[in-house]
Amino acid sequence: MKSNIILSGVGGQGILTLAAIIDIAAFKQNFHVKQSEVHGMSQRGGAVQCHVRISDKPIYSDLIPNGETDLILSAEPMELLRQLPSLRKNGWIITDSSTFENILNYPDKHELYKQIKNHCNHLIINAKSLAVELGNSKMCNIVLLGAAAEMLPLDEKHILEAIHYYFREKSEKIRLKNIEAFKLGQKKAKDFIEFEY
Repeated sequence: MKSNIILSGVGGQGILTLAAIIDIAAFKQNFHVKQSEVHGMSQRGGAVQCHVRISDKPIYSDLIPNGETDLILSAEPMELLRQLPSLRKNGWIITDSSTFENILNYPDKHELYKQIKNHCNHLIINAKSLAVELGNSKMCNIVLLGAAAEMLPLDEKHILEAIHYYFREKSEKIRLKNIEAFKLGQKKAKDFIEFEY
């Protein structure tokens, strides 16, 4: 088993949190994990990407070669499109529909969606709005993690344990809200796939 994942977005969208939770869940399943350093400007507004590689055998490089990414999970649609050269044939792309317009000539969001929909295995959900409905827009990344759960080589049980562990120093209310965000993302992904496919 081998799974190559690129996480992308902009600084402040919780890309490091996503990577840490995926890493913890993979370790709980006794998988080998390599994670690249976060590339980009992690302060709010700068593009950020991280490679996560999971396998049942040792992994020797933390960077994913072009054309070998199984899943691109992005908190921002334009940042997802920047990563497309890395995607393998029939790989999955998942993004929040909310844009982070940090440049003057930011493309029309509907044009971005059109480009994303050109890929057979895509999922676009309004994770930020769903997180706001749950009471905190910062949980957008956890909603996205839930949406991607079926495409990850990880058991749901271990992902939920990883969320609890990652937020162990927070209140029980915050841990449970993040579990709720994960489950909401799962449901929305299932609804999207049933409707689109």
